[in-house]
Amino acid sequence: MNFKNPVMIAALTMAALFANTGHATSPTPPQPTAEPGYEQQAASAAQLLHKAVNAYREEGNAAFARFSRQGEFVDGDQYVYVVDENGYMLASGGPSAALIGRDITPLLDPELKEAFNSALQAPESDTVSSAEYRWMNWNDGKVERKHVFYQKVDGKTFAVGYYLPRSSETAAKALLDDAAAAIEDDAEATIARINRLDPEFNRDDLYVFVVDMDSMSMVAHGYSRRLLNIHFPDLKNRDGLRVGQQILDAVEAGEDSVTYTWPNPVTERPEEKKTLIRKVGNYLVAVGYYQEPVTE
Repeated sequence: MNFKNPVMIAALTMAALFANTGHATSPTPPQPTAEPGYEQQAASAAQLLHKAVNAYREEGNAAFARFSRQGEFVDGDQYVYVVDENGYMLASGGPSAALIGRDITPLLDPELKEAFNSALQAPESDTVSSAEYRWMNWNDGKVERKHVFYQKVDGKTFAVGYYLPRSSETAAKALLDDAAAAIEDDAEATIARINRLDPEFNRDDLYVFVVDMDSMSMVAHGYSRRLLNIHFPDLKNRDGLRVGQQILDAVEAGEDSVTYTWPNPVTERPEEKKTLIRKVGNYLVAVGYYQEPVTE
């Protein structure tokens, strides 16, 4: 399947939206829940959905044209989109505008079509629900996690989402725990899996890297193979900081994390990264999570 095809991606996005229902919140306005660091984006998306639903209730279908052009219903990478009960895209201020006026159900994989159609026929509700899926961010061309709020009104589903290009500290700690346990159980096999980009050790913008503390060599890296076998103390970031030595100094001092700037594999921009570190036998196992973009 061609996941670079924007029409196909949009269709799969809509299927994922309806196939994975989430929590319900108050619709006037919805009170969003969000991962730490994304509270503002969640609130903005929830308010934009509330604004769109109100506009539709006041103007009817005439509001769709406003949703589908750049303006008050597009806020950065957030936009409104609407699908009817028959699977037709009625409005979109984002990349799925290519689907306006089209029945998207023929574009779905068979296993998604049934869930999608079932959701479209669900009874109307005053609640606002949420779901999470992966979708191309038109600002950077990357497929990123996206959280969406949606509500059904007059047989039409209105939705607004926001992107989550940075994973949480909790998710990073969980990945470090899993990687450390796997290294302890079978280091050789785990190192091979990390270098194959096994999804268990490569989760969105989170990945594992491993250093052999005897040879001081990078033996596993879940993102860039060009870093394999380098002399770890010589590892530098784009600013010339010897982050490898900084990490080793932290290990020697008994610290469990180090902060520096490093490219985010999702956004491909240098961002502040807090790397969690742990010694497992003669290996150093590390997982970092990104915080805020570095401003020039």
